Amino acid sequence: MTINIILAGPRGRMGQEAVNMVNQESDFKLVACIDRKNGGKEVKDIAGLPPLHVPVYENAKECFEAVKADVFIDLTVPEVGYYHTKLALENNIRPVVGTTGFTDEQLNELAELAKSSNLGCIIAPNFAVGAVLMMKFSQMAAKYFSDVEIIEKHHDRKLDAPSGTAKKTAELIRQSREYKKQGHPDEEETIRGARGAEMDGMHIHSVRLPGLVAHQEVIFGSPGQTLSIKHDSLNRESFMDGIKLSVNHVMDMKELAYGLENIL
Repeated sequence: MTINIILAGPRGRMGQEAVNMVNQESDFKLVACIDRKNGGKEVKDIAGLPPLHVPVYENAKECFEAVKADVFIDLTVPEVGYYHTKLALENNIRPVVGTTGFTDEQLNELAELAKSSNLGCIIAPNFAVGAVLMMKFSQMAAKYFSDVEIIEKHHDRKLDAPSGTAKKTAELIRQSREYKKQGHPDEEETIRGARGAEMDGMHIHSVRLPGLVAHQEVIFGSPGQTLSIKHDSLNRESFMDGIKLSVNHVMDMKELAYGLENIL
């Protein structure tokens, strides 16, 4: 069976990789793209993309109503990613979303919409399988190490901080770890923000620098020992296996899954 796919964000670095991946998969077919600058053109007209006679739309609603598709891949930014995902579900199209930065209220609304529509929807803070394993290993370790800090590093074009991966990691850790306020009771920041953000008593630090892609280290400590669990995405090809897996899996789902670990 061929899975017809609409993709939003084809000009981005992740989007370009995803267009190439979809084009190379024999069971996938790219039927349209959504891009805020190239409406009326074809994919072949966009620099850096393969020579495909696939239409490009600026208006997502127009695209979803005009093009028959099974799956929608969104690799854009939070403010339009939420709108795109909701619109796709309303048009009976299953979303696979790599955009991060959704609020809890938005995620709850999308989950209710997916369930009421009997449609699969996957929203993943990170599509790299190794990153998902890093998160799950951290959840396991938190049962035995109550003191933990998260350091996440990304390129300087990333809009949200901390990353969706760091937030998801902290949420998984919280399921295994009782609340603990870490650090010295009288700790004082001499420079505001030096200890990073705080979630459930643990600290999260965000680094943004050109040259980075996506990197995270979770550091646990207890008397006499430390444990570090680290994952590095060295290029965006690392995310394609997770997107491919999600596109195939979402066809058999009837509700929203937040995090790739739910389908591994």
